[in-house]
Amino acid sequence: MKANYFLLAASLNGFLAVALGAFGAHGLKARLSEHYLSVWQTAVQYQFYHALALGLIALFLQRAVANSWLNASGYLMLVGIVFFSGSLYWLTLGGPRWLGPVTPIGGVCFLIGWILLAIGALRQ
Repeated sequence: MKANYFLLAASLNGFLAVALGAFGAHGLKARLSEHYLSVWQTAVQYQFYHALALGLIALFLQRAVANSWLNASGYLMLVGIVFFSGSLYWLTLGGPRWLGPVTPIGGVCFLIGWILLAIGALRQ
């Protein structure tokens, strides 16, 4: 995958994390309990952390000839954002409870993505 794709994904996810964080702090503060505001904040934080990781992957890919470990890491980070943060956003806004088990799948994608990033960095 081209580094530009992951850089684009990083920038869009960074933008969304800031926008959704502001929305949670200002637009949802009066509408959600402290518990659900905390869940929202967790989703924002993990999305932002992994947006930064996608930027790091893009930088590594700009220096690498080809590195399938880094590509796989980036894809897993993206899937993790959708499953982990996305399911938490949706649950917080009243989405169906069957989404609850999706959240840990996103967490596992994050974990595997970080391990693949380490392997990819070592194989540079």
